[in-house]
Amino acid sequence: FFLMLRLRANILRAQCSSLARTFTTARPLRDSDFGAAHLHPSIPRLLASPIKSGSGSYLELEDGRKILDYTTGIGVCNTGHCHPRVVEAATEQTKKIIHSQLYMGFSRPVLNLMDRLVDIMPDPSLDSFLFQNSGSEAVENAVKLAKMATNRPNVIVMDGSFHGRTYAASSFTNSKAIYRKGARPEMGGIQVTNFPYCFHCDHVHSVNGCCMKSAPHINEIFKKQVDPSDVAAIMLEPVLGEGGYVVPPAEYVQSLRKICDEHGILLILDEVQSGFGRTGKWFAHEHFDVRADILIMAKGIASGFPLSAVAANRSLMEKQPIGTVGGTYAGNAVACAAACATIDVIQDEGLLQNSLDRGEQLREGLKELHNLSTKVDIRGLGSMNAIEFKGASYGTVSKITGICASNGVLLLTTSSYETVRFIPPLNTTKEEMDTCIEVFIKATKEVVE
Repeated sequence: FFLMLRLRANILRAQCSSLARTFTTARPLRDSDFGAAHLHPSIPRLLASPIKSGSGSYLELEDGRKILDYTTGIGVCNTGHCHPRVVEAATEQTKKIIHSQLYMGFSRPVLNLMDRLVDIMPDPSLDSFLFQNSGSEAVENAVKLAKMATNRPNVIVMDGSFHGRTYAASSFTNSKAIYRKGARPEMGGIQVTNFPYCFHCDHVHSVNGCCMKSAPHINEIFKKQVDPSDVAAIMLEPVLGEGGYVVPPAEYVQSLRKICDEHGILLILDEVQSGFGRTGKWFAHEHFDVRADILIMAKGIASGFPLSAVAANRSLMEKQPIGTVGGTYAGNAVACAAACATIDVIQDEGLLQNSLDRGEQLREGLKELHNLSTKVDIRGLGSMNAIEFKGASYGTVSKITGICASNGVLLLTTSSYETVRFIPPLNTTKEEMDTCIEVFIKATKEVVE
């Protein structure tokens, strides 16, 4: 009898102890004020409420609001938020293996991903891949590859470019001074050339087209600053990203390709923001009929899972000895499974064509704003579009996007000029785009007129 009482007492104490641990370890739900007090203070937020969930083109906030998200995590969720096929692929992969590391052996998803990437590469010469986690990592590895393959020290980049915020990547970046503030001197061996920005050009276009179509400033750099035999690569975004979603004339990009061929320079195309259907083709440079020697990919590759890649010909990558490249999480199995599903969704659901259609719908809808007293430039390819307000006072577009957010549409500003960019999911609907156009035009007229 006493033994039974003692046993029951021990069981009760154990249950109470377990209950006490549950109470003491349960975490309270913190609000945005808590997050703001502990997150790095240089990272701002557009939304006051925490984000509860996302589905398709919409975000649901913890305050109960539903908002049309035309930022897509800054061009990441090209298949929309939580596409069922991407969710299923990632979920199933977590039941098999989450991380193995490529040094140990190939995971099935990384093999499946390379199989798909080979099929969608714009040129068969891009037959080998290096996987990383972010755009900045991919950029730095691309430049490292170019320097090692050519044994040359210099790189030419574009005015208005954005290649990342890490130390080396920010050294290549010229879209805003803030990205390099306090980090000078930046990495050496970098020359900056002009990017054709016709909306800000003082020359009147002639029948001969853009005054920069032959890339004349490159030759000025060769004469005055660095001999072409010392240049490893010319690197550019085929469509400027943070620089304002500026689309160059095809002849300009083709001239860069010709210059590279003449001098044994490698052409690096940074498609971090413009790739995976964003412009209506798998990669933006396909619009210009040029070939990349090194192609950089990230953002839309895996619908939100951290993954990036560098593609090049095997003959280039063979010039990097074993041990010179790698990364702990590079080619993560779950991210690669999500990337495979992303590519399949873009193909199977016709999202390249929808990207073209919705982009044309947006640009056509915004033409009403040409009637404003302020001069505007509506530009873009596919679903990578922007509108710039020339001569508008500083903060104009922030006011516009703030009003849009209050009315259920989330948009981002970009560039050092007064510019708004539109980055919808590639599977957004005609009706959703109509909603965006209506809200944006109303907000713009409220601020500008």
